Amino acid sequence: MVFGFAVLRRALVASLIGTVVAICAPGGVRAEDDDVLSRDSVLRDRDIPAFGNPDGDITIVEYFDYQCPYCKKVAPDLAQVVKEDGKVRLVMKDWPILGPPSDLAARLVLAARYQDKYQASHDALIGLTGRLTETTLREALSKAGVDLVKADADLVARKSEIDAVLKRNNTQAEAFGFRGTPAFIVGTFRVPGVLDAAMFKRAIADARAAAKPPK
Repeated sequence: MVFGFAVLRRALVASLIGTVVAICAPGGVRAEDDDVLSRDSVLRDRDIPAFGNPDGDITIVEYFDYQCPYCKKVAPDLAQVVKEDGKVRLVMKDWPILGPPSDLAARLVLAARYQDKYQASHDALIGLTGRLTETTLREALSKAGVDLVKADADLVARKSEIDAVLKRNNTQAEAFGFRGTPAFIVGTFRVPGVLDAAMFKRAIADARAAAKPPK
């Protein structure tokens, strides 16, 4: 079972390396959250730029935290698979659940979007080793070419938009029953947990097969 254009939470498939399990809609989701959980909101949030191929036939959404060591671990494999495949859209959704440094990092990267430094900022922080502090993340962003004065100004000027993005991301992650980062939506499949390159390729293949019209 895969979701069509109906609300994603009403028909979600869980798949982890060949095991497909239909799951029920998560409890406690309010009717007014339907738009936040729609196919377009999950896969094509207009306020989150896509990496990879913007016209790709499969979208991977990752819910992540900049302090999550597992997110950092999977990042190189995921980037390589997206590059080699050539037909995958990758949408990174900040889910800062590991404390204040995570929240500040997420907000600064989202603010960097307004100076066309979103991907450079993301790459700088997801590849950062060691303890994440305000000093270390600002130094990393500066080295990536981010104008921190403008970023700070955009944190204020664009606060409502940034707050809305983070709220949508959190609503989705909780509705899908994710318990931590990283967690993925691959096409129409929910894939929680840490994957390697081979697992990503398998999930993408499964998503493409599910997307084919029935004979």
